[in-house]
Order: sequence, then C-alpha cells, then structure tokens
Amino acid sequence: MGATIITTQDLMEFKVELLEDIKELLQNHNGPMPKKWLKSNEVRELLGISPGTLQNLRINGTLPYTKIGGVLYYEYHEIMEVLEQNKIHNRI
Repeated sequence: MGATIITTQDLMEFKVELLEDIKELLQNHNGPMPKKWLKSNEVRELLGISPGTLQNLRINGTLPYTKIGGVLYYEYHEIMEVLEQNKIHNRI
C-alpha cells in the first residue's frame, strides 16, 4: 500500500470545500431563526469541530467570544462573518 502525500494546496482546497458546505447548509436551513448567542457546544455542533479546535479559534483571535462567569458565548452573526471573511475563491 502506497503512502498518500497531502500538500498545503490539498488542505486549502479542503478548507474551501468545508466552508462552502457549511455556508450551503446554513443558507438552506428552513427552521426558525438561530439564537443570537450560542454556547460552546452549540458552536462546535454548528461548525462540526472539536473542543480543541474551538479553543484554538478563540486563542488565535479568529472567533470573538464573550465570557460571563465560566460560560463562553459566541454571537451567531460573528461566526457567519468569520466564515465569509475566510472564504477563498479559487480561480483555475
């Protein structure tokens, strides 16, 4: 069995596809309007990420948050803004 090499370009393409899929899911969501403030577990479920990834997004300043007591809150529209700001348009 041969080894598979994953390049930086492969990872960038995966990121683009993932962001597009998330955006499509959110646009096609026909349910009630999302809550303004989401807790960490709701954000992880929304984005399909692990607790460690969410922590990294906080630490590196990618995802803004508010902390009240020991609970972290994320504003829904700011999550959507981060997704839009990080959108990459490949021009082949």
